Amino acid sequence: PGSVSAAFQDYLQHLGLQDFPCGLGSWNKSRCHARRSSRAQPAGLEEAVPPGEESPEVLLELLRDQHSPWALPHDCSPQAQRLREMVVLAPELLHSSRIFQLVKSLRILDKGVEEVDEGLLQFQQLEELILSANHVSRVTSAHLPRTLKVLELCYNDVDDLQDLCAQPPPELQHLGLGYNQLCGPSQEKHLTVDFWPNLVSLDLSFNSLTDLLGLVSQLCTLQSLRILLLQGNPLSLIPAYRGFLVDSLPKLSILDDIYIWPDERQQFQGLARQPELIRSEARLVVSIGEMKGLPNPTDFQQLELECEGPVIACSYYVTYQF
Repeated sequence: PGSVSAAFQDYLQHLGLQDFPCGLGSWNKSRCHARRSSRAQPAGLEEAVPPGEESPEVLLELLRDQHSPWALPHDCSPQAQRLREMVVLAPELLHSSRIFQLVKSLRILDKGVEEVDEGLLQFQQLEELILSANHVSRVTSAHLPRTLKVLELCYNDVDDLQDLCAQPPPELQHLGLGYNQLCGPSQEKHLTVDFWPNLVSLDLSFNSLTDLLGLVSQLCTLQSLRILLLQGNPLSLIPAYRGFLVDSLPKLSILDDIYIWPDERQQFQGLARQPELIRSEARLVVSIGEMKGLPNPTDFQQLELECEGPVIACSYYVTYQF
C-alpha cells in the first residue's frame, strides 16, 4: 500500500473482522436485525439466542481463549483485540465510519507507506501515529488529526519539515524524526514553540544536522521539552557538544538517552555563555586493538635478510567510509 489509509484497510482485513466469530453472518444475523428495530428490549431481560446462532459471550470467548483457532498471535497489540471484541458486540460498526472512532493508536511498521493521505482525518480520536520503517518523505500537516499527541516517523526518508509545520497538531507531545535525511541549517527554524507549543520529547538522532548553535537557539523556545536525542548527527562530534546543550537547555532531563544529574549540570554551568568554544570542526580518534589471522610484517623482514630466494611482500591498509 502507498498510503496510510490503504495500509489500515489491509490491517483490518488481516484481523478478520468480516469473518467468524466477528462480523455479520449466520451466527448472529438476528441480533443485528434486532438492533435495527425501533422496539427497545425491556430492561433486565436477556435476548434469547435463536437456534444455529451464538451468543456474544460465546463469540468473545472464542477470541479470548489462547487455545482458540481464532485467537490473535501473542505479538498483536491490545488494540487489535479490542477492535475484534467491539465488532462482536456491535457488528454494524463494520458498515459505518464509526470503526475509525475506536482507534486511538495506529501502528503501521515497515509496510511500504509513502503517503500520509487525507483519509487519516477519519480517525477523529487518534492520539498516537507510528509510521516507523516506511518510505515517507513528506508529511502534510493538514492530513493529521488535531488530536494527535505522538507522531513517530523514525527510519523514513523525511528531508524537509516545511509541510509538517504548516498546520501541526497543537497538542503533540512527542515528535520522532530519528534516522531520516534532515540536513542543517535550513531545518532548525521549524523546531520552535510557534509550531510545537506542547512538545515534551524530540528525536532528531542520526540525521545530518551540523549547526549546533543555530539548533540550540531554536530549541531554547520549547519550554516543555524534557527529552532530546541528537546523537548520530555530525554536530554531536563537537567536543563541547553535551556540556553546551546541558547548560543551554536547563529544563532538559534526558539527553541522548542519558539522564542529566544535578552535578553534571553544575559541572557545565556557564558553558552556554561561551559559544566561541563551539568550533565547526571535529576530531575523530580511532584505536585498533589486536588483529588476528594476519602474517606479521616483521617476520618477512627477517626472512628477507636470511634468504637469498624470492620474497613475497605483504602490506595492509584500513579505510574509513563516512
